[in-house]
Amino acid sequence: MTVAEATPELDFDWDDKSFLGHPKGLGYLAFTEAWERFSFYGMQALLVLYMVNFLLLPGNVEQVAGIEQLRALYGGLEGQAFASAIFGTYAATVYLTPIFGGLLADRVLGKRRTVLLGAVTMALGHFLMAFNVTFLFALLCLILGSGMFKGNISSQVGSLYKPEDLRRADAFQIFYLGINAGVIASPLVVGTLGETMGWHWGFGAAGVGMLIGLVIYVAGQKYLPKEHFDVAAKTAKAAQDPMSRNDWLATIALLLLIPVLAVAIVPNNQIFNAYLVWGDQQFALYWGDEKLPTTWLITLDAVVSVSFLAGVAAFYRWWKTKWQEPDELSKIIIGSVFSIGGMACLYMAATTTPAGEKIGLFWPVMFHIVNSIGFAHMLPVSLALFARLAPKQISGTVIGLYFLAFFAGNSMVGYVGGWFETMPVTQFWLIHMGFAAAAGVVFLLFKLLLAPRLMHSAEPEDVALA
Repeated sequence: MTVAEATPELDFDWDDKSFLGHPKGLGYLAFTEAWERFSFYGMQALLVLYMVNFLLLPGNVEQVAGIEQLRALYGGLEGQAFASAIFGTYAATVYLTPIFGGLLADRVLGKRRTVLLGAVTMALGHFLMAFNVTFLFALLCLILGSGMFKGNISSQVGSLYKPEDLRRADAFQIFYLGINAGVIASPLVVGTLGETMGWHWGFGAAGVGMLIGLVIYVAGQKYLPKEHFDVAAKTAKAAQDPMSRNDWLATIALLLLIPVLAVAIVPNNQIFNAYLVWGDQQFALYWGDEKLPTTWLITLDAVVSVSFLAGVAAFYRWWKTKWQEPDELSKIIIGSVFSIGGMACLYMAATTTPAGEKIGLFWPVMFHIVNSIGFAHMLPVSLALFARLAPKQISGTVIGLYFLAFFAGNSMVGYVGGWFETMPVTQFWLIHMGFAAAAGVVFLLFKLLLAPRLMHSAEPEDVALA
């Protein structure tokens, strides 16, 4: 995602350092995003378990408006497979609608009003989850609201700084910490309420979190630079240098990498789908005699992921003091190897547990550790790769297209997750191991055949994954 350049305003203090050495507006944006991610991931952690264990059961599913029409679109799926398909469609579409949210902000409403509308729409969606009949309409509100909110609030972080201000990169690190704080806390609150008090208590808590984020964002408006929103100016195109042959080659190569990335993220993103169902049914999630909420697995994954994101970054800072640091493609290939290892841990969990016994937590915890090392090498680094190779004439468009990998990948997560109940669990995770291996081979071929020509003169851009 590209960083918005700031336009100087006479009434905005560009040298403000009142929030951890940054403008006060960064604090409001970071806390807004933390609460939005709290609501988003809390709801997502509950979604599949809610459908499998309650909503799609006889006596409840008949109350959902439009559910039979949706079932017909999926070929008459039932039970866990139907829940997996719904989850996959939802998780995929939230990465498609930001494209339209960006257009709405750039051409019609401006970023502030688009973010406000997105927050209100998401809060409405969370509260509509409290009623069986409005379930599908609630998902639609969440999809549309996230599309309006997601990219536009991130770009406002960049608008707090002049183009030459070197604090911008550190600002996105702080902003990313807000994201992860919400991800870590949400299963502990939303998930626990949903699994122990009742599903709708959890969804209600997610809605309250979204409202808190909305209030923080409104309160922080006076600390954000004013928008120069001029549709005519936004649509006017400045003269650009023509794209070179190498630019076109880089663009084609990146477009070809999008489906490969989609395949590569399937193992990691299955955590929110079939993995949670499996854990709910088979993991020994006990503290003494008390069963722990299944959604706490998401908190475990978030804590481990954040730890290894920091750990891997620190490792490579140390590494480059002694040896040459691997480039982006090399790191992605390393990440693919660890992704294979993560799936191998789940295979071992399934194959080493005697029939009829609960699965101990050793192999699942090892999965989260190994897979998180792979995640740290792959997802943030792949965005940096796209930013590095994207021609400057169309860099914004190329970065936007990058997120199509998440749309396609999450669609596959939903489709493949439907196989969970129809095949041995060992085979299910071996297939995911195959996804990681196949993507890794293509990344390796890309490095051997195209990277020497494309990467020697490319320079990294300042980007952030939100």
